[in-house]
Amino acid sequence: MKEEKIRLGISSCLLGEKVRYNGQHQYDGYLVETLGPYIEYVPVCPEVESGLPVPRKAMRLVGDSENPKLITINEGIDHTERMVSFSNRRVKELEKEKLSGFIFKSKSPSSGMERVKVYPEKGGPPRKNGIGIFARHFMDAYPLLPVEEEGRLNDPLLRENFVERIFIMHRWQKMMNNIPGPGDLVKFHTRHKLLIMAHSPEHYRQMGKLVAVTSSGSFTEVLERYVDLLMESTKKRATRSKHQNVMHHVLGYFKKDLTSDEKSELLEIIERYKKEQLPLIVPITLLNHYVRKYQKPYLAEQYYLNPHPIELNLRNHS
Repeated sequence: MKEEKIRLGISSCLLGEKVRYNGQHQYDGYLVETLGPYIEYVPVCPEVESGLPVPRKAMRLVGDSENPKLITINEGIDHTERMVSFSNRRVKELEKEKLSGFIFKSKSPSSGMERVKVYPEKGGPPRKNGIGIFARHFMDAYPLLPVEEEGRLNDPLLRENFVERIFIMHRWQKMMNNIPGPGDLVKFHTRHKLLIMAHSPEHYRQMGKLVAVTSSGSFTEVLERYVDLLMESTKKRATRSKHQNVMHHVLGYFKKDLTSDEKSELLEIIERYKKEQLPLIVPITLLNHYVRKYQKPYLAEQYYLNPHPIELNLRNHS
């Protein structure tokens, strides 16, 4: 899979930049060394870019979880207006960067994506239901873009899902840059059909109907509805049962080609995957082998069989 690098926003400290409140970084080896060769990162540090020094006084969110204040822990200095003003400006600036997603720093009062501690104004234990001020502004401004935190990306399934979604968004953006027509949407949907089916058969049906009627009504509205469904569907977990169903569907394309032994072996491997005895990469590798062996051009173009670079080893654990 040879695609141009995907542009992702990222919290600067995750790249090794010493911008944290204590003058340190939070270097993430996976993001830099493994995912990095496929990504062009656009670093953002809300605290430093808004004018705060390094090192600086530690801060936390205080008050209403939906509209918290950003207060230094010991001195009680309020930096809310500074952070909100910066966030509004930076989020607008990022539009020109053509990002396909963002990786936030977990637990950060500026950049935490979820479960950030919010402390009551009059003291007491914190609630873990906050969102960092900058992260909230970014996600409100770009609700379709895939976002994650580096901590959650330690989970192999969440990692695979996020990487899959940024590749999907990148391909969508490339199509949209060329002023697509109905035929382009049909081609895009055709190549993503099985991938969508693995996440949500219901969305797969809805999107198929939508693409089938692109000639009626506003095509702009069709595109907007389609990408909403695309990103909504791929948020849903692709379970082993769903993968099994998709692979059985793929098997139907070989009904006149596979020998009885080949079919039996493939069914056995799919079943062993379903029982959690094998990772997804095993049946997928065998399916790709048969796609080449029996020359199936439709399947060869399905992103389900190659959703991201195999070097990332994302299907070796699921």
